[in-house]
Amino acid sequence: MTLNQITGFPEELLTATAQSLHSLVPNPTLFHLPGKHKQPLFISVLLHGNESTGFLALQKLLIKYRNQQLPRAISFYLGNTEAASQGLRRLNHQPDYNRIWPGTDLPNTKETQITLEIVKIMANRKVFASIDVHNNTGLNPHYACITKLDNQFLQLAKLFGRLIVYFTRPKGVQCGAFAEICPSVTLECGKPGQTNGVDHAFEYLNSCLHLSELINRPIPPQDIDVYHTVAQVKVNEGVNFSFNDQQSDLLLDKNLERMNFTEIPASTQFGRIFNHSAMPVTAINELGDRVTDQFFSLVDHQLQIIKNTMPSMLTLDERVIKQDCLCYLMEKIKL
Repeated sequence: MTLNQITGFPEELLTATAQSLHSLVPNPTLFHLPGKHKQPLFISVLLHGNESTGFLALQKLLIKYRNQQLPRAISFYLGNTEAASQGLRRLNHQPDYNRIWPGTDLPNTKETQITLEIVKIMANRKVFASIDVHNNTGLNPHYACITKLDNQFLQLAKLFGRLIVYFTRPKGVQCGAFAEICPSVTLECGKPGQTNGVDHAFEYLNSCLHLSELINRPIPPQDIDVYHTVAQVKVNEGVNFSFNDQQSDLLLDKNLERMNFTEIPASTQFGRIFNHSAMPVTAINELGDRVTDQFFSLVDHQLQIIKNTMPSMLTLDERVIKQDCLCYLMEKIKL
């Protein structure tokens, strides 16, 4: 596996689907397009193969400027096209393509080498800003994520909307790697397959192409809502969980995803445990420390939150929970 670089793109890209991309782009490829402003905007899509909104928005952007000069140069990367061909986040033999970027704590592999090469190439090209486009599997509003509480990062995020999430874990994410060389942001565009998500991402990308600079000026606090991710919650290895199977070790509440971006009070129930009495989940803070007992307790075989908090990324997709996590827990911060 080596990284290809192409100036321009095949015409078939304009009509391809996320599922058909792998036959068109079977190997990791970095595309470069010239524009009026020479410093390129970097765009990555399909790092998770089941999150198609970014690709559709990028496709719409390429169609718009098909016969005219781009306001700014673009470099784009099409991520995990193999997983996209099957509509999956990743295949079982693959790492998570948004955990393998510089700064990762995963072993050195051919995939991590490619992401390191991409970051070096874009640093040499003096990249203007970086945008990584994603979807959620659960019910979540559209929001932007940043890994640095910096004015330019916040300006870039606010262009997508007032809801911003600041995080430092998990490691090895694309926006964290690019944060070392330029302002960077991850867009969370709701569930895949929704037209409003594609339109929102397209309008954002198009707006970024017209930026001449990112102003290093504080944003008035009343103009944005910023939340800090304080813990990632995973279901423990060996715990059989389900939303439907009454015989599982952990029967999760079917309404969990409705709690996303809602402040939930202490004693809120996440699920009920059977067959054993051990804590079925682990919460890890941004330092990598286990902080489960700061957030969860078992009361009469119920898994409960013990302090007011705000979850995000809760989903009913059991495969995604296994491959990633159950959720993130957040708190609002003042800048």
